Amino acid sequence: MGELHLDIYMERMRREYSCDVIAGKPQVAYRETITQRSDIAYTHKKQTGGSGQFARIGGFMEPLPPDAVETYEFVDEVVGGAIPREFIPACDKGFKEGVKKGALIGFPVVGVRVTVNDGLAHAVDSSEQAFKTAALMGFREAYLKAKPTILEPIMKVEIEAPVEFQGAVVGQVNQRRGVILETVSSDVVTVTAEVPLNTMFGYSTDLRSATQGKGNFTMEFAKYSQVPRQEQEEMIKAYKEKLAKEAAARK
Repeated sequence: MGELHLDIYMERMRREYSCDVIAGKPQVAYRETITQRSDIAYTHKKQTGGSGQFARIGGFMEPLPPDAVETYEFVDEVVGGAIPREFIPACDKGFKEGVKKGALIGFPVVGVRVTVNDGLAHAVDSSEQAFKTAALMGFREAYLKAKPTILEPIMKVEIEAPVEFQGAVVGQVNQRRGVILETVSSDVVTVTAEVPLNTMFGYSTDLRSATQGKGNFTMEFAKYSQVPRQEQEEMIKAYKEKLAKEAAARK
């Protein structure tokens, strides 16, 4: 369903059912990742009335190769029983919990390999939950030291329009931070480009206006790429403000 279809349905809801419609910009599936290696060293210690909780984890996280198939990889290099074997899966669970939500804007973390090579357990106080918590907190602590960055989905866009509108079509792509890959001209110009999904909302209306209704386009997902630094800073600031409002609302 395209944007025009949605506009028509919203107008019908207003006119035929007297129903107010609030329309917002769709949510883009951003991702977070790391850009350098970072050491993990975390001790989880909690003492209550009865038996406490104790777990120590050592290791490191590093970026996966660009051509990696998986988005998360866990490597067990523990030797000598530093962490009992029955607690190794708990470490993996803790790290998996960590990659579900990044610290920058709250989106999943991808492209990360986590290696555990050291640790310490207590004969009484260590448990699966203790090691899971240690892994989660150790991940969050090391993540901020690994120079995290935000990734955005890039779409492969193919636009067709009468050749006299070529300048307008190319200009619109450039305005949306698009990169022209190929331009084929005859009576009809076909422009192939890679454009960030976040800038494509409203494009169908703009294209119709620029080509007298004669232009059309298709798009499909191509890859993830880093968001420009200035935009990242704005997104991080907005996320922090959102968290602050949610915290204030809970008080």
